[in-house]
Amino acid sequence: MPPEQPPRRRVPGPARSGSGGRSRPERAAQRPAPGPSGRPRRPAQGRPRPGPRGPRRIRLGSHRPRLRLVSLGLTVVMLVFVVRLLQVQAVDASAYTAKAEKNRFTSVTLAAERGEITDRAGVALASSVDAHDITADPKMFTPEDSRVDNAPEQAAALLAPILDKEAETLEKQLSVPRSRFTVLAHRQTPQVWNQISDLKSVLAEKAEKARTAKGGKGAEAPASVLAGVFQEPSSKRVYPNGNLAAGILGYVNAAGHGGGGVESMLDKKLSGQDGEITYAHSGGRRVPTAGSRETPAVPGTDIELTIDRDIQWAAQRAISDQVTKSKADRGYVIVQNTRTGEVLAMANAPGFDPNDLAQADRAAMGNAALQDAFEPGSTSKVMSMAAVLEEKAAVPGTHVTVPNRLHRGDRLFKDDIDHPTWYLTLNGVLAKSSNIGTILATGQLGRTQPEANKVLHSYLRKFGIGSPTGLGYPGETQGILAPPKDWSTSQQYTIPFGQGLSINAMQAASVYSTIANGGVRIEPTLVRGTQGPDGPFTPAPAPKKTRVVSEKTARTLATMLESVVGDEAGTGTKARIPGYRVAGKTGTANRVDPVTGRYKGYTASFAGFAPADDPQITVYCAIQNPTEGSYFGGQICGPIYKEVMEFALKSLQIPPTGKKAAPLPVEFTPGE
Repeated sequence: MPPEQPPRRRVPGPARSGSGGRSRPERAAQRPAPGPSGRPRRPAQGRPRPGPRGPRRIRLGSHRPRLRLVSLGLTVVMLVFVVRLLQVQAVDASAYTAKAEKNRFTSVTLAAERGEITDRAGVALASSVDAHDITADPKMFTPEDSRVDNAPEQAAALLAPILDKEAETLEKQLSVPRSRFTVLAHRQTPQVWNQISDLKSVLAEKAEKARTAKGGKGAEAPASVLAGVFQEPSSKRVYPNGNLAAGILGYVNAAGHGGGGVESMLDKKLSGQDGEITYAHSGGRRVPTAGSRETPAVPGTDIELTIDRDIQWAAQRAISDQVTKSKADRGYVIVQNTRTGEVLAMANAPGFDPNDLAQADRAAMGNAALQDAFEPGSTSKVMSMAAVLEEKAAVPGTHVTVPNRLHRGDRLFKDDIDHPTWYLTLNGVLAKSSNIGTILATGQLGRTQPEANKVLHSYLRKFGIGSPTGLGYPGETQGILAPPKDWSTSQQYTIPFGQGLSINAMQAASVYSTIANGGVRIEPTLVRGTQGPDGPFTPAPAPKKTRVVSEKTARTLATMLESVVGDEAGTGTKARIPGYRVAGKTGTANRVDPVTGRYKGYTASFAGFAPADDPQITVYCAIQNPTEGSYFGGQICGPIYKEVMEFALKSLQIPPTGKKAAPLPVEFTPGE
């Protein structure tokens, strides 16, 4: 058996042309396998079979669903924007416009200029001048805006001495978080703002030099610490005459409204009507090119008082000197025109300066001449005598025997001095100011004491006691006058000589003006007229007039009051004025201490008018609780009456008396 030959190795050659470039084994491998019937299988269409070692391909899903989803999302978003745009520009356009205007525009009140208060000659007693409210933007003092760590502290230290405020207070105002506006000081003078403005300029120059030194890098250089301080135009109330007539005028409070006196009484007229300006702003700054809307302020009404500045000065000087000399609690003087009821002066001591309320004594900031209620004492006897004469219970020459003591009810009554039995006429009772004589005289007003009480009470009411004066002054007291049925046993006999009832100084002056005016009471007036910003002068309404006693009774009383001053036996001799006939009455009353409610000290007073034969001026003076020297009204108030009355007569050019008075008898001789 021939040996087995090893198989031949066939080296593949170039492909044949009819094979399509593939070798036989390759073609054989690509033939389909025979099926069950022996026929070759056909490969499935579209499903290529990878080679033995090729990677499997991953078939991707269709992109169309994703595109549809994205398109839908974008459509929804655009639809939301379109709906919102329609809402803003069409549906809610006006609301959003208003909100934008509110945020962009700001409104500032334009304070109306307060009306002037003048005396009867047009001389200013209270006026308004230009001023500035010092304001600040606290945001500009933050480290981010000022580029200074302690800007509020530095600014407060610079402003405190100029504004006369505590540095700590200013620092707190400048450090308020998220605030864009604060008022550091109200109604400062132009000089104050000029100081701040000059200081701002100096600091601004330093800040600019610092920026220049850093090569213009403003973000690195600190700003001026006062850059956020500004001013708003305002007005300041000034009183050119200092404390003159301060009790009448009152003052203006921090809110710009009257805090007392005429400033409060006529605040609505004086205040005018504030205006308003609305302007655009950005970042706390006004935009000048954006336009503005302005409602101009309407100035207040000017008030002309009946006060005569010169007479007011004389009265205030006289009462101030005597209160100081007597070391008294207070005092007041009133000067009134007897024919018109106009108040020419109303002086109080001590007073206050309305230009400097911080230094004022609160107890002295009112008008004590109208707000104090006190027992008048013997100046009230003129009303008792008026009732006696008018009721024809007695005449000036009626004899009145006056013992040293008089027992009535449960009390013994006496005069201010011990004396033997006096034999006085009714005129003498008034001249010597006898309490006992007055009790005896008024006892003749009725058949019984209760009946006499009713008659006297009716006259006191007619004279204005227990009623408002008619001035309408804030805080005025109407005094105290109980109904006669409520008078105690002692009041039945003390009220005739001025104890047991209370009045204010204006009421007391009005009593004497009523006698001087022929028995007709004219309500006192303090306002002579008004003048609006564009209108003419409007006189005040005519005051109310009431007849109290007949003209005959008034003339008789005037003559009797002359005896108080002119007769050597009278108590008012220190009130004499050379060349003029003077009618007056002294008063020295036990004083009720307003703190304890008990009697302590005295009220000294003097009231009268001149010339007695042609009355034109009434002067009333009262001093509360004099503790140094005399406390008798004739001794310490008589000289004040003389000084003030003499000045008023000369100032108003009232001529001296033409003829001398025919004196009435003061005493009588028993048995004649």
